Amino acid sequence: MKRPQGFDRAAAPRAGMPDAPASAAPERPSAQERPSAVGTVTQPIPIVRKDAPTAPAVSREPERETPEAVRTAPRSAEPSFGRVPSNREIARALRTARAERKRVERGEVRRFTKRSRHRRMLWLGAAGVVVALVLGVVLVGLSPLLALRHVEVVGASRLDPAAIAKKLGDQVGKPLALLDQAEISSDLAGFPLIRSYALESHPPDTLVVRIVERQPIGVVQQGSAFVLVDEAKVPISSSAARPADFPLISAAGAAADANADSGFAAAAAVLASLPTDVRGRVDTISAKTKDDVSFTLRGSGATVVWGSAEDSELKAADLAALLKGAPDAHRFDVSSPHSVTTG
Repeated sequence: MKRPQGFDRAAAPRAGMPDAPASAAPERPSAQERPSAVGTVTQPIPIVRKDAPTAPAVSREPERETPEAVRTAPRSAEPSFGRVPSNREIARALRTARAERKRVERGEVRRFTKRSRHRRMLWLGAAGVVVALVLGVVLVGLSPLLALRHVEVVGASRLDPAAIAKKLGDQVGKPLALLDQAEISSDLAGFPLIRSYALESHPPDTLVVRIVERQPIGVVQQGSAFVLVDEAKVPISSSAARPADFPLISAAGAAADANADSGFAAAAAVLASLPTDVRGRVDTISAKTKDDVSFTLRGSGATVVWGSAEDSELKAADLAALLKGAPDAHRFDVSSPHSVTTG
């Protein structure tokens, strides 16, 4: 069996101790010096004497340089930070940053005010449409395209429509929206037979005048002339001879005034309530007061006592029945419509 290397080496004498006798038996190897496996060669373990000097311990802290070393050490090159920007470039960068900030702020404002802006846009759009319509109507209405060129008169029987249209000729050429209503009224006032009228504008260039003529109710004698009047005692025509188809109205004194409480107003109301066939038979009608109305009939000369103008429709129905039932009577009293008499 091969012995380990150094097994037979003589142990070095320890300091301070007498040398061991030569015949002393060698030391037995320790467990660490024994081979751990077959065929494995271990290195000899060095034997350190107790009195051998030891190496100083190495400090792990780095050595600090003294001020002298720092002063004597060569300076390294200063770091380079690139080119310094000019004032113009700095101002440009600031302007760009401000513009970007404003853009972001505007975006946030638009995002938070989207609903209110939408509502405002709707209101503005509606107002714009209304304004546009008004302006369009005004511009079109005042334009020469809608100027008056034709005047049509409707409802005139006693009056001459051509005379009325000629009277309104000063309105021709004006836009329909700018016709002078006061001037038209003044022109039509020159026709006494016109009781009322209505104006209708028919674009683009026509004005229609609807006339309601006064209907004559009777004749009033003024001196030697006979004047045909309507219910309001407005003169319609005058002639020297009495018109044959209208009754002669006689209302003397204060009763001749054409007001609601006058005798003439009561007589006119009675004539207006009579049926057409009965009214055609009235020869004369008199009214001293509003409660004392009577008239005579043509042909027979019979007298009809009417009384006041109240219940005129009922009295007219009673008189029509009496004329059929007693055609030869000379007096008909219908002043009390529920108790009529003949004689």
